Amino acid sequence: MRSKVLLSFLALPFAAVSILAQAPVQPKKPVMMDVTAIDKTADPCTNFYQYACGNWRKQNPIPADQVRWGRFNELHEYNLYSLNQTLVAASADPKTPLQTKYGSFYGACMDTARVDSLGDKPLQPELARIATMKTIADLPALNVDFSNNDGSAFFFRVQVMQDQKDSTKQILATGQGGLSLPDRDYYLTDDARSKDLRDKFVAHMEKMFAFAGDSPEEAKREAADVLRIETALAQGSMARVEMRDPAKRYHIMTMDEVQQLSPVYAWQPYLTGIGVNTAKTLNVSSPGYVQTVQKVLTAESLPAVKSYMRWHVIHSSAEWLSKPFVDENFAFFHQTLQGQKEQEPRWKTCTSATDGVLGEAVGQDWVKQYFPPSSKDSMEKLIKALEASMAIDIAHLDWMSPETKVQAKAKLDAIADKIGYPEHWRDYTALAVQQNDLLGNMQRASVFEERYNLNKLGKPVDLTEWGMTPPTVNAYYMPSQNNINFPAGILQPPFYDPTLDDAVNFGGIGVVIGHEMTHGFDDQGAKYDLKGNVRQWWTEEDKSKFESRTSCLADEYSSFESVPGTHLNGRLTLGENTADNGGLRIAFQALQQAIAQDKAKALPGYESGKRDGYTEQQRFFLAYAQVWCENVTDEAARVRAKTDPHSSGQWRANGAVQNFDEFGKAFGCKAGQPMMPANGGCRVW
Repeated sequence: MRSKVLLSFLALPFAAVSILAQAPVQPKKPVMMDVTAIDKTADPCTNFYQYACGNWRKQNPIPADQVRWGRFNELHEYNLYSLNQTLVAASADPKTPLQTKYGSFYGACMDTARVDSLGDKPLQPELARIATMKTIADLPALNVDFSNNDGSAFFFRVQVMQDQKDSTKQILATGQGGLSLPDRDYYLTDDARSKDLRDKFVAHMEKMFAFAGDSPEEAKREAADVLRIETALAQGSMARVEMRDPAKRYHIMTMDEVQQLSPVYAWQPYLTGIGVNTAKTLNVSSPGYVQTVQKVLTAESLPAVKSYMRWHVIHSSAEWLSKPFVDENFAFFHQTLQGQKEQEPRWKTCTSATDGVLGEAVGQDWVKQYFPPSSKDSMEKLIKALEASMAIDIAHLDWMSPETKVQAKAKLDAIADKIGYPEHWRDYTALAVQQNDLLGNMQRASVFEERYNLNKLGKPVDLTEWGMTPPTVNAYYMPSQNNINFPAGILQPPFYDPTLDDAVNFGGIGVVIGHEMTHGFDDQGAKYDLKGNVRQWWTEEDKSKFESRTSCLADEYSSFESVPGTHLNGRLTLGENTADNGGLRIAFQALQQAIAQDKAKALPGYESGKRDGYTEQQRFFLAYAQVWCENVTDEAARVRAKTDPHSSGQWRANGAVQNFDEFGKAFGCKAGQPMMPANGGCRVW
């Protein structure tokens, strides 16, 4: 279960594990509107993605330690290096208590000699706690023990989230989970490839159990237990597309009702043990999952349940243990599942881990050096331009009634803009970090995060809180708070460069802004009102028209292949596709308005109406498409087609431009060509 919904611009990359000790090498800073990336042998009206990115893709093969390499990765690597320099300096010579803390965390992660010398010893206290379990009835008490010692729990756990019917309140909720493979379909699909992956998953578990002390016979039995239990949990879990509907993940129940749903699990002692027994109700986002756990805990033997619990302790700790665990974890979850050839250097793993755990500690120092105030000022102006453009878009929609337009404009006006980094930094005083205890640091960090979340129960919502760290190359919209968030990390090339023309910047960061704003009006965001409450603010007729238009997008994107034989799921990616299409249109309109308001904006660098051989409109679309230049392994593309709510780079570029007639006009396309369909394509916003 997620404590909050983030509608982000990009799926965050899978974490890779490593024990390699390569020294960091400073990467080149990415550039915007790279004419050398363009493949002029391609026809932009046939395949604009190939035209805009063809040469870039040839020149940028996937590095051995990656499964996807694109423009996002370029900037991520650039930021990661600068963040690493901050960490290295702090670990060698800390100047402040915060630097001591995050420097020590990073240092403990980098000390692979000590980690390797410990072998499986860091696991043993947790495995020993599981061994003390005498009956299934002991599970709630054991979950309390784990919650207080490493921030985890088995089968059931709770989190605090905003009440989607009253966004001023924070309530307790429980969701679904407990699976090791990327999605429930990996357990339920019976094609040859899925069966082969499950066989390899079982073999992987057997090796990991053996590393933790099992005999071959014990490992085989335990792995079989885990697959059987996880398959049952998958069968009782909601699909990702279902979980996108707020109504399907909102079921407020009294504690007595929850107890009746799963009588084998003593909920009140568990809630009392973790300090949230004041809650009178629980949002059960997936009642079917709760009932399934009830069946599993009733039908399975105690040893089988323990096998499942032992596995999740091993699996969740693997990347912070000795080399055999790290290597085997990589071999299955990264090499087999996603086609990654090599583990990434240790410094990358540890830098990302420190950012994940202490992001607002190291982020305070990072933004001082890498995010000048001028960037924030420029971003504020761009956001205002995009908001004005979207207001015009809403006013001129031919399918929306005046009544709904008033509501849409009110919601747009209420969107809060958050740029760069938080107004108030997190307090990490309560998080203990030890220089010689990597797994312990990770466990204490999990406890710290869980306490931070559970302490929100019954308190006012903090609208200044962020869901991403400052160096993150991403952005997001929070529907329950109606705000858009742009971390400092993304406000650089290939998204934004203050030295370049408006056409390029509106095609880059302008579309990002428009994308996040449009999330407030996509198939999920449109169900939330201006205050973040799930409420229908549409007329019934407008709602029907909206759903017809979003269905057009869903069907269109479902026809696209990410790799041969694997189609996108247009229902899973509907929100992001809606935001891509709307963001592109709104940003283009904002550019046209900016040029109309100030003719001089079109002049610098443009000769005979062109710059680098391209008009302003063409440079806008090229800047947009080049954000999505990427190469991806077939394995990773298949995983993302099942799990990622974002379409692949090719279709984020081509899908959006083929639905926007201004693209065809800019490049002189003819109606009926692939990038300018005769029917005009699909349009929501």
